[in-house]
Amino acid sequence: MKLRAMRRDRAARLGPELFLLERAFEDCVERIALNDRRFGRALLVGCPDPAWPERLRAVADEVEVRDPGPLFAAAADGETIVEDAWTAQSEPFDLILAVGTLDTVNALPLALALARHAMAGDGLFIGALSGGETLPQLRAAMRAADAVRGAAAPHVHPRVEAAALAPLLSQAGFLNPVVDVDRVSVSYRSLGRLVADLRAMAATNLLTARPRFVSRAALDAAISVFAAAGNGEKTSETFEILHFAAWTPANG
Repeated sequence: MKLRAMRRDRAARLGPELFLLERAFEDCVERIALNDRRFGRALLVGCPDPAWPERLRAVADEVEVRDPGPLFAAAADGETIVEDAWTAQSEPFDLILAVGTLDTVNALPLALALARHAMAGDGLFIGALSGGETLPQLRAAMRAADAVRGAAAPHVHPRVEAAALAPLLSQAGFLNPVVDVDRVSVSYRSLGRLVADLRAMAATNLLTARPRFVSRAALDAAISVFAAAGNGEKTSETFEILHFAAWTPANG
């Protein structure tokens, strides 16, 4: 979690790459607006754009912000959070919107349970996170690098599958969970360009067992496999975004 915070701070200093996160946030706000209800207290978890809280105020009277990265949190006048190790310190929230961070917690079931504990009755928990079909070309390239190294290593952190997310929400105490899948194809001229975007998204490897060094030969193998998956000029990579929504029981 310390490394995750550092990576988000690095993205903040670089200038965050927001095209996927903005897509997810805008979709979530549109889904909230479809409920034809104004929420009282809202919590935004994950805020790489300091303009997001004001946009969320279109559907909520009060908006608090939490982000795993200190720089993102400070830019939005919020506080830091580790989603599977926090306790709400104020009144319950009627709405929690979590964008782009829940896929990198250590214990997703616990993070969902803590969000449920922080919410009032008849509240909406909604958000988006990276799904299990994300980055297939990068994973293939890293397997090629591992073959050259002669040892397998974790390069991409585990992600929840779409079919598993609704049951996890139910187990945490939420009602009527709905999960939708948005697969986004993005073309890259090189593996390096993809990795640069991942750095600016704070989406590079966070695992404690990640390899600390990749040889030139292993890197060349990864570059070659990534390029070979394309059309000679660009390679299409897939990002899978899982959108979810669920409600708390009316009796709190």
